[in-house]
Amino acid sequence: MKTIAVIGAGTMGNGIAHTFAQCGFPVKLIDISEKSLEKGMATIATNLDRMVAKGSITEEDKHKTIGNIITYTDIKDGVVGCDLVIEAATENVQLKFNIFKQLSEVCDHNTILATNTSSISITQIAANVVHPERVIGMHFMNPVPIMKLVEVIRGYNTSDEVTKIIMELSCKLGKIPTEVNDYPGFVANRILMPMINEAIETLYNGVGGVYEIDTVMKLGMAHPMGPLQLADFIGLDVCLSILNVMYDGFKNPKYAPCPLLVNMVMAGKLGVKSGEGFYDYSESKKAEKVSKQFSK
Repeated sequence: MKTIAVIGAGTMGNGIAHTFAQCGFPVKLIDISEKSLEKGMATIATNLDRMVAKGSITEEDKHKTIGNIITYTDIKDGVVGCDLVIEAATENVQLKFNIFKQLSEVCDHNTILATNTSSISITQIAANVVHPERVIGMHFMNPVPIMKLVEVIRGYNTSDEVTKIIMELSCKLGKIPTEVNDYPGFVANRILMPMINEAIETLYNGVGGVYEIDTVMKLGMAHPMGPLQLADFIGLDVCLSILNVMYDGFKNPKYAPCPLLVNMVMAGKLGVKSGEGFYDYSESKKAEKVSKQFSK
């Protein structure tokens, strides 16, 4: 692997680009929006500044990392000469299908095509590609530069060779890759999302309040943050999307999203990204103030 392309300059995309660039890989960061690219690069610079302030990298390391990233607004131009393309666009099935269909047309047949999807079938995505054996899932965790796990998902046709390359590459990034098979939600979200959904059901049924539910899980189960705070951090729209994928995939009612979650997403209460979810983030990005809707 020499040159990496990352499609999508949002939270996950810029985090993935940052991580590869910091490890010395030339990275092509692609997004159709110039504004998104500028915001993504600003986020990378801010995160690198934090690392410099903590003494984990030097000022020279920061400049080298930024220098390793070139931005593009056209997929065709951005993927030229790349050995690996990682799609990190919005978690939308049709959008991902369209991107991979385009990648199949413009990329060399030897280029490995990866997706950062958190729940959508790798096999379905690969069905849009010539040589589907080169399609694989690389599910990074947020925030990407800090979190160690990469969930490596094999589609039905993913080759042993491609899987081996991606597992080894993840190790070179200082990550710990875990190989799983292609079923809705994979491992991470198949376990996490029902827990988050059950926490929302617990709130919806009046068993406990937001603070109380999160406190029980943090102090009683040693979770670093409560499930409602975590849902806000992930984005309630993303949680709903993943639950819907699992519900559609398994046809099992235990994956059906809680009506409270559905209503909050419809009302635009998406968590940190919108300024309010289960907590109020108008004054702080930390979950310190319970949203007025759920305050006693």
